[in-house]
This record gives sequence, C-alpha cells and structure tokens, in this order.
Amino acid sequence: MNTVVTVTPNPALDQTVRVANLALGEVNLAASLEFNAGGKGVNVAGCLADYGIATLVTGLLGSDDAAAFDALFADKQIVDRFVRIAGRPRINVKLVDTARDQTTDINLATSLPTAADVDALERRVVELAAPGRWFVLAGSLPPGVDVSFYRRLTRALHAAGARVALDTSGAPLAEALAASQPGELPDLVKPNRAELEAALGRSLADDDALIEAACELVERGIRHVVVSLGERGALGVARPPLQVQPQDGAAACEGWRAAPLRVPVASTVGAGDALVAGLVASLAEGRSWPEAGRRATAFAAGKLARVGPHLPDRATLDALAAQVELRTFSVAAKPLRVTQHQAV
Repeated sequence: MNTVVTVTPNPALDQTVRVANLALGEVNLAASLEFNAGGKGVNVAGCLADYGIATLVTGLLGSDDAAAFDALFADKQIVDRFVRIAGRPRINVKLVDTARDQTTDINLATSLPTAADVDALERRVVELAAPGRWFVLAGSLPPGVDVSFYRRLTRALHAAGARVALDTSGAPLAEALAASQPGELPDLVKPNRAELEAALGRSLADDDALIEAACELVERGIRHVVVSLGERGALGVARPPLQVQPQDGAAACEGWRAAPLRVPVASTVGAGDALVAGLVASLAEGRSWPEAGRRATAFAAGKLARVGPHLPDRATLDALAAQVELRTFSVAAKPLRVTQHQAV
C-alpha cells in the first residue's frame, strides 16, 4: 500500500496530567504524569502506523527536547523526515479530570521558524510527492508562517498527482476553503462544527445546515467533507463515484451520519486526529464512503481508551467498526433535499 505522509508545521510535546475531580485554585493530587509526542499530523501518523500503514512524517520540529518524538517514530517504525529547527517543540499541558471525563488544554508558545525553515519544508514536501499518495496537512501554523501555506502545498501536491487531506482551523482553514482554483482545494477536509462555522462565517445549527454546507464544499471540488461533532459523532458527505449532474448544475452528494461508540475514556486528546487517520486509511484501502465513516468512528473510539497517539490492534478495531450505528443519505440537487435515509 502507498505510504501516507503527514505534515505537521507546529508539533507539540503533550504533557498529560491525570487527576480526579480537578479543583481550580486548590492543591490537586495527580494520579499520573505522561509525556507524548503530539501535534495533529504526528497523532494521525501514530494511528496509521498502529493500523499497519507505512507512514512518513515531516514538518518543523524544534531540535531541543525532541527525544519523545524520536522514541515514538522508532517504536512505530515511522520514517522521520522532519525539518529540524532551532529551539524546542511547544508544550501543551493536558489536565485530564478522570472523574468528569473532561480535558483542559493549556497550550504554550512555540519555537519561531525562519523563512528558510519554511522554504525547506515546502521543498521537502514536494520531494515526497508521488501520484496517488495521500498527504495529511494538519494542525495550526507557527507564528510568522503565511496562512496560504496549506493552499500552496495543496496546489504543488496536486500538480504531482498526490491526494490531500486537510485538518486545520481558523485563518488557515478559511484561506484553504476560499480557494477559487480546483487544484488548490483539498480532497478531504475534517473540521468540527465550530471550525466550519468560523470558516464559512455563518451558523450551522442542525444537521440539515451542516449537510447543506458540506454539499456546497463538495460542489466546489472538495471530494470528501467530514464534520466531527464530538459526543454526537460525525457527519460525512462526498461526491458519488459515478456522478450524474442535475440539469441545474448542482452536484448530488452521498453521506452518512455516525453515532459515537460508548467506550471507557482515558483521554479525549487526539480523538479527532484518529478520525482523520481512519478516513485516510479507508480511502487508501479503497473502502466505500459509508465504510470509511464506520471505520473512522472505530478509530476515534479506539483512541479514547489511550493517552497519546495509539490504537488497539486491528481485530479490536474491526469489532468496534461492526458496532457503529451509521445511517446513510443522499442529496439530490438545490434546493437541498435529503432523498433517502437508511441504517447500515
């Protein structure tokens, strides 16, 4: 199977502190402390490697205190092609309240890459491009990196025949979705509801509004759009493999709505990244779009029981996927009309 490449411009060292009934303003006794190499693309790579997919990582990584990254890549046999820069990776403190199943994030500042560092990363990504290879562009951008960074990479990767999954937020997501040229649009995006609302500049109060927004993106040229909904699961919309254009020119969409699995939670950090890993793994394996939703939901559930970017074995993931409640639907043409629903 083709190697998947993840690109993480702003990786982080995740410091996870577990405590029951966290009390603000008081002294708390922690049950455990754990350090994990993190950042969205690193988390995706860790999950893909656990699933058995050959994985390569790149991005901008501070040279100081990078031992946790080196250990993770060696343990999971992930090929490390990070551009090493001066300084240390940013530190993200995760306060996990085990009694309430809540996680509080405290994100610290990051090392500042130079223009030469960013240029070196762009060159490295282009060097790794190959026809049909999936690239996952993930996470925030360090200060000083232009918001068009992901759009530029997408254009270059598509020119080389590669496929692009994008998982970011804020200005980089809005910039990517505003692209007017089809070659600058990713093949897959995975925002959550709030991120999509911010990028589109409007409220998406219910599933119908989310489906309409996702179909608009599909019509513009993004083949797969998935909106993660946290405790409410996820919703995915895609262009059907054999597209028949309606007379008014609007593209039909097919979609699914997946309910989350109820599993023991060790940490919610990285569950969305596991969802992305499941989507990319499924598309790389040639699974149907509903099966991609089912398997991605299983990835997210499998990750919840673990701290750090780790998944259970494939047999456990298969069992979780079989338990996913997923309903499919299709959307005909404007005005928005959901034409069928069924449980699968």
